[in-house]
Amino acid sequence: MALPKISEARSLNDEELNEEITTVKKQLFQLRLQKATRQLEKPHKFRHAKHRLAQLLSVEHERKLATTAAAVPE
Repeated sequence: MALPKISEARSLNDEELNEEITTVKKQLFQLRLQKATRQLEKPHKFRHAKHRLAQLLSVEHERKLATTAAAVPE
């Protein structure tokens, strides 16, 4: 399974982006729990979830910066 592309995250609207962030955070929590109890069967999923969360948070931050840049006249 390949790592997800950031273009997929950029195509989401704000609501979908927030839902996806929440979903990935829950998934990451579950993976951490499985890792701690040594039940994690596919360790690469942990890396994929962290990568996806970083992408989603980056897109969220880009949008916040774009909003504040548009609101503040120079």
